[in-house]
Amino acid sequence: MNWIPTSIPDVFVLEPRVFGDERGFFMETYNARQFSQAGLSVQFVQDNHSGSRQGTLRGLHYQVRQAQGKLIRVVAGEVFDVAVDLRRGSPTFKHWTATRLSAENKRQIWIPAGFGHGFYVLSPWAELVYKTTDFYAPEWERAVRWDDPELAIEWPLVDGLAPTLSARDSRAPGLDKAEVFDE
Repeated sequence: MNWIPTSIPDVFVLEPRVFGDERGFFMETYNARQFSQAGLSVQFVQDNHSGSRQGTLRGLHYQVRQAQGKLIRVVAGEVFDVAVDLRRGSPTFKHWTATRLSAENKRQIWIPAGFGHGFYVLSPWAELVYKTTDFYAPEWERAVRWDDPELAIEWPLVDGLAPTLSARDSRAPGLDKAEVFDE
């Protein structure tokens, strides 16, 4: 697996080795030894699968307790995937990084605990699968507004149209009013 650094030192894009022939392909999507060699001691406890239509934006989500590290990949379609550092004491607090994940490029992104996560669906349909390092805890779930001017995320909106949001995401507060991590 090729570990590609991003503009935030704790977030990585992972490029798996893909072995293909006329039958199809094989790839390893997670290897505990490789994570350990990269200095990451993680234990995944939950797998999630999400499907969304084009123009859907989910996020920016995080849990203030039972914070989740996430290993994310796309198995159908393409998304613009974003990680935002929400650790108040971090030198990259309020910084964001993004990558395009698709079934075709087979890339993954590692987002550690303490980050907000969101994605925007570029293809007609997309499905994400992701592993988390802690269990879903709705009582600790928080969100930051996707278009917060302080973050200024450059979302590649299809045809410049406003994204489709959940009711909860449309009510998410700006970063100035959001509960963040006091690391």
